Amino acid sequence: MDQAPGSPQGPEDQGPQQAEGPPGCYRHPDRETGIRCTRCERPICPECMVSASVGFQCPDCVRGDSGTGHRPDAAMPRTIAGGTVAADPRLVTKILLGINLAVFIAVRASDSMLSDLVLIGAWPPPPFTATEGVADGQWYRLVTSMFTHQEIWHIAFNMLSLWWLGGPLEAALGRARYLALYLVSGLAGSVLAYLLTSPTTATLGASGAIFGLFGATAVLMRRLNYDMRPIIALLVINLIFTFNPAFDISWQAHIGGLAGGVVIGYAMVHAPRERRALIQYGTCALVLALVVVLTLVRTAQLT
Repeated sequence: MDQAPGSPQGPEDQGPQQAEGPPGCYRHPDRETGIRCTRCERPICPECMVSASVGFQCPDCVRGDSGTGHRPDAAMPRTIAGGTVAADPRLVTKILLGINLAVFIAVRASDSMLSDLVLIGAWPPPPFTATEGVADGQWYRLVTSMFTHQEIWHIAFNMLSLWWLGGPLEAALGRARYLALYLVSGLAGSVLAYLLTSPTTATLGASGAIFGLFGATAVLMRRLNYDMRPIIALLVINLIFTFNPAFDISWQAHIGGLAGGVVIGYAMVHAPRERRALIQYGTCALVLALVVVLTLVRTAQLT
């Protein structure tokens, strides 16, 4: 804090001092934090902290360019989930944003493309013979529908959520684990929509994957002992919109993505160090196997 002008005073002459709040992160001064780098002792926020053998380190010390003498060839600390620290902690999030925007522009330019990307069980409805849909072997729709949007408000809401939630998660998990979380959660949302909705109902949007990020964020905040009330309040608000009959929303995709995100997120941040990668990617594989089984079950019902 700035001192009032005047002559210096000794400790015995000083009056009561106003307590200062926690310092701001050295990379994000507007974010107060009580955590300091164990190597250079600079304050670091959750987005900047990198899990080390003891405590946390800042990204500069991890890269070896902080002036602390940390050798670049030394054993590199990992994120809390065991991922490597990247120079751009939002690179995958930016790529996912770009893919969603590119598909949105393509769909707006060609309406015929939309019918080839959305998630639909079978089309046309009986008594006509189905010619397209997941039930006819077009499993790719489980993936393409995750990146497809038709309305501007839909993609705007999902992409804002992706940016707010995805960046901190990517920094905390690492690129590979974060991408696995996003894709598998999105597939979990797609398969639940395929399983529970009418076979002629077309669904689309990244909401399943976004709800997966919600679930993983809640797990991560609980792991770091952060205040859970903001994320819980935001999640409750989204669930209210999800189940509001006034909105045409696929609640199945939202719930499937949320469940997938919670399961995978828990495995990512709670796996023991000795078998971390095995448990993390093994959990992703188990969720994928469940996606395949449910898809086969639903397809057998429709054919």
